[in-house]
Amino acid sequence: MMCALLEKTWQIANPIPASVSEELSAYSPVLRQLLFNRNIFTADEATKFINPDFPSPDPFQLIDMDKAVERILTAIREQQKIAVYGDYDADGVTATVLLTEALLEIGAQAMPYIPNRFDEGYGLNIEALDMLAKKGIELVITVDCGIRSIHEAEHAKKINLDMIITDHHDPGDTLPPAYANICPKRIADPYPEKMLSGVGIAYKLTEALVQQTGLYVEVSQWLDLVALGTVADIVPLTGENRKFVALGVQEIHKGKRIGLRALCGAAGLQNLQAISARDIGFMIAPRINAAGRLESASLAMDLLLCDEVDRAAELAQHLDDLNRQRQSLTRQIQETAETLAVEEQNEHFMFAVSETFNMGIVGLAASRLVDTHYRPAVVGAIGEEFTRASCRSIPELHITWVLDQVADLLVQHGGHAMAAGFTVRNDQVSELYQKMSQIISDELREQTLKPLLSADMEIQLSELHPSILDDIAKLEPCGQQNPPVYFVSRNLIVRNYRIIGRDRSHLKLTVSDGKITYDVIAFGKGEWAQSMPEKIDLLYAFERNSYNGRTSLQLQARDIKPAQES
Repeated sequence: MMCALLEKTWQIANPIPASVSEELSAYSPVLRQLLFNRNIFTADEATKFINPDFPSPDPFQLIDMDKAVERILTAIREQQKIAVYGDYDADGVTATVLLTEALLEIGAQAMPYIPNRFDEGYGLNIEALDMLAKKGIELVITVDCGIRSIHEAEHAKKINLDMIITDHHDPGDTLPPAYANICPKRIADPYPEKMLSGVGIAYKLTEALVQQTGLYVEVSQWLDLVALGTVADIVPLTGENRKFVALGVQEIHKGKRIGLRALCGAAGLQNLQAISARDIGFMIAPRINAAGRLESASLAMDLLLCDEVDRAAELAQHLDDLNRQRQSLTRQIQETAETLAVEEQNEHFMFAVSETFNMGIVGLAASRLVDTHYRPAVVGAIGEEFTRASCRSIPELHITWVLDQVADLLVQHGGHAMAAGFTVRNDQVSELYQKMSQIISDELREQTLKPLLSADMEIQLSELHPSILDDIAKLEPCGQQNPPVYFVSRNLIVRNYRIIGRDRSHLKLTVSDGKITYDVIAFGKGEWAQSMPEKIDLLYAFERNSYNGRTSLQLQARDIKPAQES
């Protein structure tokens, strides 16, 4: 009997229809299936997908882009001071750095500002706006925040502070009274790419500014930042986002940004030319985020702006140290949050708040709860007056919609379908929990909540030729809505297995279909060794493994089941 944590549903993609296979006949049979699984049905679509350097939509299609550009150019002509107001996650940090650098390059007097998570909380705040006004700032441009900040925008008007809001989050029913609101998710906004990241929108503003001024500025120099923020924010890697990340990874390979080069070195990514979107998501972005989670996001911002090798190395090492602390704290908070959430005994919803929780880590802990239990989760840090919490959800529930239903109890909230955050007064936490529990239970009660793992195709182990790795590489960069490639192979004989790793949390297997044998690595799946069948069905990624100068082919297991029970 396999352990309960492995009880997942496998969904293998439907075989490619003959008509689509014929349309994609220029590609191998495996690549045709992989493209079909990603909704690529024609030769033209395939070409655009595999070679994503296609023309981008005109940035002036975004509502208010013309107004924003006009106001910025006025500020440049009149030598007005501009503040770029960002958010403290990787998307916000990269957006802040990008727009600040771009404004300076076209002649603006610009300064970056990122609020402190612990002192100021998420998004715009009145105290920061007052401070900026006292410093002589006359124009504030937000990146990755502000589209729901109605009260703060009203205050900015009162103190004669013009505001341009650029944001990719879902707007509310009413827009802030800003000079311009740039958000592709606005009602009736004609811009075709609705799922840009915050840094993606900052890049579109930069494109528009350069286009309007006619200055010779190579906008693509900032695509390294766009790639970082886009991957980190887990937006769909399709369409323009896919282009941004593909070209942005190429910029990273050039190694021109000293701070980023130092951070890659601190993360153990010595070969810049081999860095992928996966490396950004798992190695680089967590270190950028660690700054804002534990100290100040300005550390990461300073690193990305840094042009001194020694200072960059120092900052990069500090972010690496913070990331190690973040990992340890995440484990601790997850364990406590799990205990508190289970005590609440809501079978559809996990909720845990505590005075001991670090505000910068609660989102990660909530994600871990979702991964472990497949339930929406809220984890919050109780402060003196307010509780600030992060929410993570499952595909069956739009968590920001839930928060909208209880907005009367919240001081502030916002987010996406799968992730959100809110601030609530401490004396209203209990009522908030009760109302959220009821809403979520009503939504999920009739549903079978079971994690769904998707695979691209079923294949015999002996059919895994190295050429398939070349097909897989054509799909990069992979991410949201363009997932990594997974295969299923059945009735595999387990030749041997053992637990490995410093904390004995990983599993190493050798499997065979009777014709060929492969090594399998299962990261974080040491528990599987407790009940290993003689024969298994395996859902896995096919990959090259480089270790100590040697390269071999291996399978990275995502899930395992006793043979014939899939």
